[in-house]
Amino acid sequence: MIEELTADTLPAALPELAALLEACVADGASIGFLHPMPAGEAAAWWRGLEGSLRDGSRRVLVARRAGRIAGTGALALAGLPNGRHRAEVSKLMVHPEMRRQGIARVLMLALEDVARAEERPLLVLDTKAGDAGEPLYRALGWREAGSIPGYALRSGGGADATVFYYKTL
Repeated sequence: MIEELTADTLPAALPELAALLEACVADGASIGFLHPMPAGEAAAWWRGLEGSLRDGSRRVLVARRAGRIAGTGALALAGLPNGRHRAEVSKLMVHPEMRRQGIARVLMLALEDVARAEERPLLVLDTKAGDAGEPLYRALGWREAGSIPGYALRSGGGADATVFYYKTL
């Protein structure tokens, strides 16, 4: 089941969302954080979304399995006048225990539906080069725009390249 997170539903979901973020980072996901995460960092990041959820500049979807949050993905709506036709898909994550069940695919398709409803026909995203999500993005019609070496630091040292993708709906 896919549902939209709002500023009002965020507080109740916060413990599960923080646990999801921590589990994904511990499993090696390159989603802006390094492992080990300091205590409270994940919850603070999610709490920090309240304003953008309230003003509508970010739309966050959660996928539930057996009543538990299994995954999430966000759509950041560009706000400047020359960008009101595009949005960025970000923080797509599925709990490591719930992967390979089609949850990421369902979230991506739902985010595309939100983008259509928001009249945002151009979507962009970036991901670590070689990430497990790349085949999914390509299968869903996303096109690679290019990569930047050394873009994101990795836990344990070093840096990974990121690959940018786009899709026109």
